[in-house]
Amino acid sequence: MDGRQRKNVEIGLFVEIVQKPHQRSGELTKGVIAKILTNSQNHPYGIKVQLESGLVGRIKNIIE
Repeated sequence: MDGRQRKNVEIGLFVEIVQKPHQRSGELTKGVIAKILTNSQNHPYGIKVQLESGLVGRIKNIIE
């Protein structure tokens, strides 16, 4: 599923995100979505979310 479309994103999904300091390296962090922070219907770099761990980043992969 595409993490750039808000319709594909819901609280409780297991995802991989890239945090702001790791955008250059592309280092991914796995976790469960606690909060959706992007209001627009899509975003070219991925919908911004907060994980249950408190980390914030943009979705790169939604893990089925």
